[in-house]
Amino acid sequence: MTSVLDTADLRGRVQRVLDDELAAQAHVLAELGPDVEDLLLAIGDLLRGGKRLRAAFLYWGGRAAGLPDSEALVRLAAAMELFQAAALIHDDVMDDSDTRRGMPAAHRALATRHADRGWSGDDARFGLAGAVLAGNLCLTWTDELYATCGLPDADVARGRPVFDRMRTQLMAGQFLDVVESVRPWAGLPDDERVARAGRVIRYKSAKYTVEHPLLIGATVGGMDAAGLDALSRYGLDVGRAFQLRDDLLGVFGDPDETGKPAGDDLREGKRTVLLAHALAGSDAGGRARVEELVGRPDLAVGDVDELRGLITGSGAVGVLEDEIGRLADSARAALDAAPALDPQAREVLLELVATATARRA
Repeated sequence: MTSVLDTADLRGRVQRVLDDELAAQAHVLAELGPDVEDLLLAIGDLLRGGKRLRAAFLYWGGRAAGLPDSEALVRLAAAMELFQAAALIHDDVMDDSDTRRGMPAAHRALATRHADRGWSGDDARFGLAGAVLAGNLCLTWTDELYATCGLPDADVARGRPVFDRMRTQLMAGQFLDVVESVRPWAGLPDDERVARAGRVIRYKSAKYTVEHPLLIGATVGGMDAAGLDALSRYGLDVGRAFQLRDDLLGVFGDPDETGKPAGDDLREGKRTVLLAHALAGSDAGGRARVEELVGRPDLAVGDVDELRGLITGSGAVGVLEDEIGRLADSARAALDAAPALDPQAREVLLELVATATARRA
């Protein structure tokens, strides 16, 4: 069955743009010699995977506003994938993650190359340094691709404030996640834990995954204020539901489909909405056990299974599933209220609600 993400052959076309961009950047870097190839390999491996959701939301936001299909619009959409690559590379460094999309995370792959070559110094530190720079390169290329997409200058300039807001808010949203990971939760009211985790979702995930790419495309396309408001409400609802599903997959997902080890979020001790509801719904003994186990990097398979049982028994899974369903319905209602959208774009955006919220990876 063909995915809605492949409508207009979008994923294939985005991949071709990314391949061409990497080839062009490799030419720019060629005068530095072969040592920089490690950075290009790390970025290229990451850019060959992914669902292309952010590119899809930008593209269909532009189409919803009346822009015709064009290679320039696809190039603009592809810029979101470079931005996503930067975020993932840096996120894996901050989370000390081993894998991404079923492959070694960029900092791990670079560390392995250091060790295999018998170079001096600490291989992990080399990997971290390389990953930070690889992510920074992706940020630079995001800006280049946006500016040179080929759409009229006035249209590109009109979308620039939303593009800039997205980049700024994501970086600060990542910091909110770092702050929340070290700020004590013990003794906090249950609703405050949920609110804090929800704030991270809004600024680290929901806005840059759905709302901002969608609004960039629609703003570039010249959509009016009423349409932008409706798409903003749709985007925030879908983005929040997307991240709640991600919280569930981080605990209960199949590693063969998610590309990450089972229970990785539990070992990292991520302060998620799922965890906040699990603590709220547990009795004193269950809460103490959850707090004892979550965040231990040496969690065994049995410990992960025990935590899954405690989380399920707390009712937290049901709470999140209900909220995902409510947000999906709210997003569809927002789209129904949006005036004068391109009919095909409206249908695709409706289908993307399920794609983003009912996924298994």
